[in-house]
Amino acid sequence: MSDPAIDPAVPPSGEGCVECDASGGWWFHLRRCAACGHVGCCDSSPGQHARAHAGATGHPVVRSFEPGEDWFWSFASDGPVAGAELAPPQHRPLDQPAPGPRDRVPADWRSRLH
Repeated sequence: MSDPAIDPAVPPSGEGCVECDASGGWWFHLRRCAACGHVGCCDSSPGQHARAHAGATGHPVVRSFEPGEDWFWSFASDGPVAGAELAPPQHRPLDQPAPGPRDRVPADWRSRLH
């Protein structure tokens, strides 16, 4: 039986947080919605867009979109969950720093984290 919160065929929406890119904002780390591929920023980021997306859409499961990380998290249970291999790419571009994007991160970014 497949998990409706995870659709392995859907690619990520882009290389960065959709809402931060639209508003000129920045992020600390990225999370990918396992249901629809929406890329949003993590709970430590100023915008916390991945959690907001989960709340607005009812898509509770995200996967890290950071290089070297393959874990899944459920906002519904507030804990780790098992996942499946998702459509590529598996992470943000390697030349994109965290926090990012490079040209929008303020000098005092550490003091702005949640």
